Amino acid sequence: MTHQAAPLPLLPLFHHPDYVAPLPAGHSFPMTKYGWLPQVLAEAGQAVQIITPQPAPPAWAEAVHDPDYVAAVLAARVDPARERRIGFPVTPEVARRTLAVAGGTYAAACHALAHGWAANGAGGSHHALPDGGAGYCVTNDLAIAAQQLVAEGRVGRILIVDLDVHQGDGTALIFAGRADVLCFSMHAARNFPVRKARGFRDVELPDGLGDADYLATLADELPPLLDRHRPDLILFQAGVDPHADDRLGRLALSDDGLLARDAYVVAEARARGITVAATLGGGYGTCARAIARRHAAGLIAQWRAARAGESAAAAVSPVHDHARPRSG
Repeated sequence: MTHQAAPLPLLPLFHHPDYVAPLPAGHSFPMTKYGWLPQVLAEAGQAVQIITPQPAPPAWAEAVHDPDYVAAVLAARVDPARERRIGFPVTPEVARRTLAVAGGTYAAACHALAHGWAANGAGGSHHALPDGGAGYCVTNDLAIAAQQLVAEGRVGRILIVDLDVHQGDGTALIFAGRADVLCFSMHAARNFPVRKARGFRDVELPDGLGDADYLATLADELPPLLDRHRPDLILFQAGVDPHADDRLGRLALSDDGLLARDAYVVAEARARGITVAATLGGGYGTCARAIARRHAAGLIAQWRAARAGESAAAAVSPVHDHARPRSG
């Protein structure tokens, strides 16, 4: 009798056809990376359960953004000055996309609350402000999902862990002064936005910071936040733009550094019984498929850490091994 190995659990990925909207030819935002993601996950040998989310209702967006702005988005009539702040035109396809992405982040969070971890195959639009979009972000899916989860009573407290190279200024402003949604952003000090918002916890990093110092800083910052504030859920903005080769980044993480970062966040959370829903965040370059591979590798690292559960703590020891010396 031959014994077949039990099938591995499928990585839960929320993904919608509307995640890719057409942009003007030659545009610098790598929109097609979202379309490549399922394929590059398969090429990496990762089996995936693709779940199609329902788009968020407009009322969810209106709960965190100016309703007049939301109406303008949905009608594809955003003021040209605001479109310039966003960085691309808000077409009907872009309008559909923004609600689909917000619905995906919400659905991934609900799945994570039931199963420990899930990922949205887009999202992390952290620059969208209460009064409108900015920085390639039309509406703020992190804020929309967090607000709805709190309003429904699914969670008492959410921690947004934003490790994009850019500060999550939009989410910081939307949740300023709130105790039920806390924003932790660790970002390049000299990168966009020029004028930073004040989040619950902001850590500014110098240009050129590499793996060892970055991971040591994260190890200093994240566990105390988790232990002190005990969130029910982490919304993880896992931008890959801290990579040394990123076109819009100013940090110097390697592929291995990004994987260690992602595994560490999930392992620390799961060791405390905290669920994690991941969003892709930023990642920029001339080859969208290569950026998608970087995102896919991070999701695989997170999924492996989530599956390992409490034993994943052993997998994060390299973070501490590389910790820089501390002054007294």
